[in-house]
Amino acid sequence: MDDLLGLLRIRVKRGVNLAVRDVRSSDPYVVVKMGRQTVFDHDTFSKDDKMGDAEFDIRPYMEALKMNLGEIPSGTIISRVQPGRNNCLAEESAIYWMEGKVVQDLCLRLRNVECGEVEIQLQWIDLPGSKGLGSS
Repeated sequence: MDDLLGLLRIRVKRGVNLAVRDVRSSDPYVVVKMGRQTVFDHDTFSKDDKMGDAEFDIRPYMEALKMNLGEIPSGTIISRVQPGRNNCLAEESAIYWMEGKVVQDLCLRLRNVECGEVEIQLQWIDLPGSKGLGSS
């Protein structure tokens, strides 16, 4: 456990305006890869259909985790990440302090598909016995 810093929780909040891949609807699921998020339509009887992909940069979130935030009020915005050519953000993303934790909400526009967005939330979980991010 000496090398373990903690866990990054990625909560998929919802999909918005996702592409339809079956006759009337789709049954999408999310596959998270390091630095990349991919959405598929899960089919029981046929091949899964790709429903887009998105990338986001985790560095601003990790930098916020390393800040000494002390006793700032819950709900305080630490920093903001703007949409740009190097990310798939559909809108500005806020990194904020909520109930003693650093949280980031992201709305990612899916690429390589006609429409769709995925809303996710990042939250760091310190593990008992880990050295944490502040001491790395």
